[in-house]
Amino acid sequence: MRSSQQHIIESVNDWLTASQQVWLCTILKTWGSSPRPVGAMLACNSQGELVGSLSGGCIEEDFLEQLKDGSLSARYNAEGGPFVIEYGVTEAEQARLKLPCGGQLHVLLESIEPSPANRAVFAELVQALQNHSRVSRRVDLATGALSVHSVDAGSATATASNTLDVDWDDSKPESVVVGDGVMVHRLSPVYRLLLLGAGDVARYVAEMAIALEYEVTLCDPRPNYLDHWSVNGVEISASLPDDLVRAKFSNPYSGIVALAHDPRVDDMALMEALKTDAFYVGAMGSERTSAARRERLPELGLSEEEIDALYAPIGFSIGSKTPAEIAIAVMAEITAVRHGRRQ
Repeated sequence: MRSSQQHIIESVNDWLTASQQVWLCTILKTWGSSPRPVGAMLACNSQGELVGSLSGGCIEEDFLEQLKDGSLSARYNAEGGPFVIEYGVTEAEQARLKLPCGGQLHVLLESIEPSPANRAVFAELVQALQNHSRVSRRVDLATGALSVHSVDAGSATATASNTLDVDWDDSKPESVVVGDGVMVHRLSPVYRLLLLGAGDVARYVAEMAIALEYEVTLCDPRPNYLDHWSVNGVEISASLPDDLVRAKFSNPYSGIVALAHDPRVDDMALMEALKTDAFYVGAMGSERTSAARRERLPELGLSEEEIDALYAPIGFSIGSKTPAEIAIAVMAEITAVRHGRRQ
């Protein structure tokens, strides 16, 4: 499982490695209703192969037409580097491109040659995303020169290829920032979810999480619980939960979801998970069960501050009763936390 951004970056890297020139489009700004968010990308190689998207298809068609008739190359040469195309400025263009009412997009177009420097930049981006590192791609808007800024947890040290001293600020959700003649594009690796407890709720949560592009692992160390549990695309583990949290789920792109209803499984994971940088840690249970868990956790060496980071009872209150309804509530809360909409 890869995030959409990761898939695009890896495709560009493969094309550059194969000595193909690449066009890369990035949404810089949107107004009104837009089909794709700021930071969305579209890439096209010299053979006309596309990955990613900017709209429901009409902008992509317009892009390919301009690419085929040479107008994009001509403008790139005239500009001497990357340039911005504004889509949906007029009502007529909104209608032609089938954009929602009032929708506008500003898209940066780059022509990336398969030079050693560009190949090195994208190889570094691929490696950082595969390692779940926080990374941004930087473009000099005058020349098109590329650089990378990769920040490990707790560090603000740029890689050698970075040319600017700009710290990573997790309090700012913007994925694209333009200023001082530079575009900074924060890239996101795939998010991971660790589900604890092989049950029906976990099955539905796993299916929904995969649809939302999460990489999902189901862990249950109890004998026989995994015998008849499977969801396509989910990694299954019988490891001890605390060991698994330490090994793979301790970074800001990880979420830990305790669904076992068994303290031997849930608490073992929580005592480790609440000490990590995981963006979400939650546990299923009633108000009464959750209160009892909070009283138990200090005995496992957790501080009051660490316990306060626990989401329990898990999920939004929507009157859910069935496993599928509970899963909807859980994934809605996880989505809200991921996007900074729930504290």
